[in-house]
Amino acid sequence: MFEATRREQATAAVESHVRNFFAGHEIQAHDYDLGPGRREAVPGLRIVATSPGPRGNLWTYVTAGCWSTAEKHGHGLEFALTAPAGDESFVDLLAKIAYYHAGHHLDLEHSMPIGEPWIPGSSCDHLLVSLPYLHGPDLENCPLPNGHARILWTLPVTANEIAFRREHGHEALEQLFDEHEIDPVDPKRPSVV
Repeated sequence: MFEATRREQATAAVESHVRNFFAGHEIQAHDYDLGPGRREAVPGLRIVATSPGPRGNLWTYVTAGCWSTAEKHGHGLEFALTAPAGDESFVDLLAKIAYYHAGHHLDLEHSMPIGEPWIPGSSCDHLLVSLPYLHGPDLENCPLPNGHARILWTLPVTANEIAFRREHGHEALEQLFDEHEIDPVDPKRPSVV
């Protein structure tokens, strides 16, 4: 009972943090049921979707509920995905991230395969966990009752970019992104390697 209450408080605090950060944007929170056999991996998962507004012209989706799957001493992670449009498929993708995190404990500089393009026609079929460069530390740092959640960005990348990162390191890949001035939400962006 105590654990469920703690999890609910953390989820509510993350959602409140996202709503405050994106004040002036239209915001919808989706309860997400991962389905039979998966439901308990991330109980009470919510996906908070923010429309374009004062903080930018993109859609941002943020998990609320991942924190409890791998928190240590009150500190855990949540994940953000930035997209060019409002679409239920991005809510589903963030739920996949939440489920993957529950089993693999993602962290900064980790990656995960998606198994398909993040947007139909895109060559990006992996996600790279990075700092939320588009939103900064004010979104990243989320205080919770008796703890803290760090909101990290999931950047769509190609399999070749992941292979490059494994060989040359995360910083080298991010430097290539900067040099090529990538548009992180362009579904047609070419690989930088």
